[in-house]
Amino acid sequence: MSSEMAGAAEVAGAAHEAAHTSAEYIKHHLQNLTYGQLPDGTWGVAHSAEEAKEMGFWALNLDTFIMSLLLGAVFMFMFYRAAKTASAGVPNCLQNFCEWALEFIDNSVRGSFSGKNAMVGPLALTIFFWVFSMNLMDLLPIDYIPLIMTALGVPFFKVVPSTDPNATFGMAIGVFLLVLYYSVKVKGLGGFMGELTLQPFGKWGMPVNFLLEGVNLIAKPISLALRLFGNMYAGEMIFILIALMGGAWAGMSFAGVTLYGSQILLSLGWAIFHILIVTLQAFIFMTLTVVYLDMAHQEHH
Repeated sequence: MSSEMAGAAEVAGAAHEAAHTSAEYIKHHLQNLTYGQLPDGTWGVAHSAEEAKEMGFWALNLDTFIMSLLLGAVFMFMFYRAAKTASAGVPNCLQNFCEWALEFIDNSVRGSFSGKNAMVGPLALTIFFWVFSMNLMDLLPIDYIPLIMTALGVPFFKVVPSTDPNATFGMAIGVFLLVLYYSVKVKGLGGFMGELTLQPFGKWGMPVNFLLEGVNLIAKPISLALRLFGNMYAGEMIFILIALMGGAWAGMSFAGVTLYGSQILLSLGWAIFHILIVTLQAFIFMTLTVVYLDMAHQEHH
């Protein structure tokens, strides 16, 4: 009887340890490399989620910042290189791709934007490829770069900037400021305030009009940011859960081998499907930006 109880306790302990390890693994992969003021008053990098929380609002997620700038620089260099080496003859692969991308974005903008603004096309191109490149990092093997950074002494490093709400809200707020700017520039301050206070119920319903239009206006950047963040965060979480299945391989049991094989198949299947999500979320962010700017250029919407 005692041996059975000891065996049950051992199994329970192993299960508790595995659950604890899995929780730590998930927590580690979801933690950003955060720089800010530490509890002792000095400034530095947080080495735990608790330290990162105590840093407050002014903490900076260094991994999001670095990856965003790096991917933006790669995008700009690629198109700069294509423009410098462009020829009237047979185009090379890079020129052919960039020309296709420009034509694709131009057709998309023409279908969504009815005003006249030379800035909208380049903005749409930048948003699409910048967001796409950030999303694309989710297809990298989830452990490779964090393991390399850990070996270099970096405690955390998330390679997908769009899984950080600070990045998605930053881009959405930038779009929102452009919408406000062009709303006032095209319609004038009086015309813009008239839209907020006189529609849809006329001057007698000004309080209700302002409430409805104000909520509609504020909802644009919030929905824009949360849609991108939610989809990419969920995709990353699924990759993490699939990666956890590989830990059972150490047991060399039938169940362990089965889980390891399932992990390979699930990783491949989800990665193929995730390519669609990566592209679609970049396209949606770009299209909604163009649509919001089109609404800002119209007298009524």
